Amino acid sequence: MDSATHEAALPSRTGFTHALDESYRTVKTDHATGWRRLLAFLGPGFLVAVGYMDPGNWATSIAGGASEGYTLLSVVLASSLMAMLLQALTARLAIATGFDLARACREYYPRPVAMVLWVLAEVAIIATDIAEVVGTAIGLQLLFGIPITIGVLVTAIDVLLILALQRFGFRKLEAFVIALLLVIFISFIIQMLLAQPVWSEVAAGLVPSTRIAAEPALLYLALGIIGATVMPHNLYLHSGIVQTRAYGSSESEKRSALKFAVLDSTIALSFAFLVNAAILILAAATFFKAGAVHIKEIGEAQAMLTTLLGGMLAPQLFAIALLCCGLNSSVTGTLAGQIVMEGFLNIRLPPWARRMITRLIAIVPAILVTLYYGETGTGALLIFSQVVLAFQLPFAIVPLLHFTGSKAKMKTLSTPLIMAVAAWAIAALIIGLNIKLIVDVISS
Repeated sequence: MDSATHEAALPSRTGFTHALDESYRTVKTDHATGWRRLLAFLGPGFLVAVGYMDPGNWATSIAGGASEGYTLLSVVLASSLMAMLLQALTARLAIATGFDLARACREYYPRPVAMVLWVLAEVAIIATDIAEVVGTAIGLQLLFGIPITIGVLVTAIDVLLILALQRFGFRKLEAFVIALLLVIFISFIIQMLLAQPVWSEVAAGLVPSTRIAAEPALLYLALGIIGATVMPHNLYLHSGIVQTRAYGSSESEKRSALKFAVLDSTIALSFAFLVNAAILILAAATFFKAGAVHIKEIGEAQAMLTTLLGGMLAPQLFAIALLCCGLNSSVTGTLAGQIVMEGFLNIRLPPWARRMITRLIAIVPAILVTLYYGETGTGALLIFSQVVLAFQLPFAIVPLLHFTGSKAKMKTLSTPLIMAVAAWAIAALIIGLNIKLIVDVISS
């Protein structure tokens, strides 16, 4: 059965076309050798990995390393492993059904339920975009001295960059994102080496400590790290961009595609773990060691690096990495927004229009906060955006696990029992911790 016949056979009741239709099945994967085939599938996972190292992750890792040293490295590792499993299930849904998560919700749930899920997904994307706006603006300020408020306005034009990239094809877009990720990775590796961490203490930090559960302040930081790691828009994003690969429609082709797609996301999220770990290690080896345990603002962290490490290399690399994160997040945020809108509503907007709508909505609160509170308010806005994401997360995870556990929908690719039990346990943990995080933030 060819791809077109397979798609016609899908149980669509709403006459959907595919999200990101211009890129659907455009990347050929029919290579004979394993390595060439793996390289053909590499890409979507790295776009997803961008969301695991955004400014929200920076804020929590910096705060965790500054106040607790290497203790919370085990939490960074655990949250990364959780993310790997959830993203693997997202790829499984896409490959087994041909639907992205947004489209699956519209196909399989009553319309009122689907519309509620759509609104929540849009709120999550706007919250994500707020973090991108603030992070990019801080990066522009640290590098070029541009005031935060002006930097927020400058971020509106990044839509032109995305439009230019999409004209060259999806693989070029992926290459751009991976190149920026390499810049981020190299920047933090250099900074970490300049900080000269105690590697035996780093290794000890990877082992879970009973202190994390016993001490409320430490637990709160752990909750923040987990809450900032698994982001709802990544589940929608991954389920859409996996389908840029032309992997065929037979069961053997789907199983092969699933294997390589999971390898792709696992490799990419391992890379994201190394970046987040490097941020925390840098904070522990500099701020915690120097007794600067109250560092929370990203700009404050950059200034302290100048004092503690000397010279300008480390702080400049810090700012460059932050700006790259903002640009990368702009690309993936646009794609996630397209997938959500097209999947839930079957409404198509030009990428520039979609991006401009979400970016303008994000700019307004960012400008108001910076005007009212000044630059010190950006940290509070970042935390608030993470709380919004934490609130929305269950409404993306539960449908994902519901669909992937259904033999009727997934056929032979439904989630194995052990994997399903682990996934529901992780979902329950994440949901519970995020609810606690929301309650703590509201009551604080």
